[in-house]
Amino acid sequence: MGKALLYLLALLLPFAATAQATDTIPPRGRFLQPAVRVGELVDYELSYTHEPGLNVIFPDSTASYAPFEYVGKTYRPTRTRQGRSLDETVYHLRTFALDSVQHLTLPVTILQGLDTLTVPATVATVRLTRTVPPVAAGTAPILRENTTLLPVEPAFNYPYWLAGLGLAAVVLGGVALGFGRRWRRRYQLYKLRKNHVYFLTQYARHVERFTLSRSLNNMERAITLWKNYLSTLENSAISSLTTREIVAHYHNDKDVSLALRLADRVVYGNQFTEDETETDLAFDLLRDFAQRRFKELVVKNYEA
Repeated sequence: MGKALLYLLALLLPFAATAQATDTIPPRGRFLQPAVRVGELVDYELSYTHEPGLNVIFPDSTASYAPFEYVGKTYRPTRTRQGRSLDETVYHLRTFALDSVQHLTLPVTILQGLDTLTVPATVATVRLTRTVPPVAAGTAPILRENTTLLPVEPAFNYPYWLAGLGLAAVVLGGVALGFGRRWRRRYQLYKLRKNHVYFLTQYARHVERFTLSRSLNNMERAITLWKNYLSTLENSAISSLTTREIVAHYHNDKDVSLALRLADRVVYGNQFTEDETETDLAFDLLRDFAQRRFKELVVKNYEA
């Protein structure tokens, strides 16, 4: 009989503790201002007076505050006076609901060993202040339809233009890769022919001046023009070479050797005679050799 009584008391003990916990004043919830506008902050105060031995937990940011949104909170330390403890927390909320009167109640959780007890607070209400007065029935403005099309200035189509420029760049790149080498060869050949014609013209002018004046300066100018032209044609430093070096450079070519020996004998040896046969032969040999080198270069590099 005694063991059965003890077992019954053990079963009723949690219910007795729960009854003791709920025998206090329920949590109190209230808004600190009577009205609020849509989107404005409103402060909600939750307070709970209880026995000092209770473990009380207030809601945090994860709780449901509908129809309000949680912004933050300010809590106050627990105060105990005359055997009663007071916990207070002010929640900063805002609402976007359009109800004229909005309600909120938050629960307080009490911990008792492995058991928990949720105690709801009193219902708090706040009034929504409207910034636009409601429209009375039958006074709504009459909307007039206007479906007339207005002219719109066309905008510059950047994507299409950029796509077109990109396509043009690709085409030009392909053309340059396919025909660029051929065009460069043709342009270089054009420059060679133009320079060759210019050389022949200037060379003939110096020869003519020498024939008329019999001046060694004109003959020397013709020889210098010939050396400079071959230097440009073959991309070499022939103009800075001596007569012996030039002959060796051209593998002892008979025409070059004879022409330069005749020219050196007249210009540097001062063996000038009135006979034009030798000087004319030297001019002709140098001109013919330049033409022959030009043709060889064109056939080798541009007509192969």
